[in-house]
Amino acid sequence: MKKAIVFDSSTLISLAMNGLFEEIKLLKKFFNGYFLITQEVYYEIVQRPIKVKRFELEALRLKKLIDERILEFPEVVGIDSKKISSETNSLLKKLNSSFIAGDRPVHIVDSGEVASLVLYSALEKKGFDVVLAIDERTTRVLCEKPRNLVKILEKKLHSNVRMVDEEPIKCKVIRSAELVYILWKKNLLNIKDSRTLDALLWAVKFRGCAISSDEIREIERIS
Repeated sequence: MKKAIVFDSSTLISLAMNGLFEEIKLLKKFFNGYFLITQEVYYEIVQRPIKVKRFELEALRLKKLIDERILEFPEVVGIDSKKISSETNSLLKKLNSSFIAGDRPVHIVDSGEVASLVLYSALEKKGFDVVLAIDERTTRVLCEKPRNLVKILEKKLHSNVRMVDEEPIKCKVIRSAELVYILWKKNLLNIKDSRTLDALLWAVKFRGCAISSDEIREIERIS
């Protein structure tokens, strides 16, 4: 069975801001499948940040991964990016109307995450063994336990929230934290030190990966 990881911008940004570009290459070689991104994610990781001096270097290096075909677009597996974008617009409206605070819909997702979900679904229909790499907590909870998002939003908005559409978006998810664990477990890292795994897990947490300190301890416990 053909394999693919669909990368949302959040995971790539977590890895990029920790300088793990060569590690992404090694991870793909070990995975022996496709690393795919949508045009929407490309905009978020290259086209937009490349114009900002603070993020320009990471954007250039991520672009290099695309130029080297480490990261690829849906066309490589016979999926039309324009169709993904069209379906993204429809799903984006639906999801951003799924939770209501007071009498107003709550904006919960942006186009990059939703396009990744649409691509995930398209790959499943083509028979791929696929996983979604995403560090952003809201979308991950939406995929795993959407009902839990009500409590998260209520705490954030200080308001009662109701869920309009309880149909879950079923997909397998993985974070940059699990990816760096795989790098460590498979001995794909250049740093050979007993503190490496701990350092990596905290590094991706500080760069945006939604992982708790308890989860970090649990990963270290089982390693």
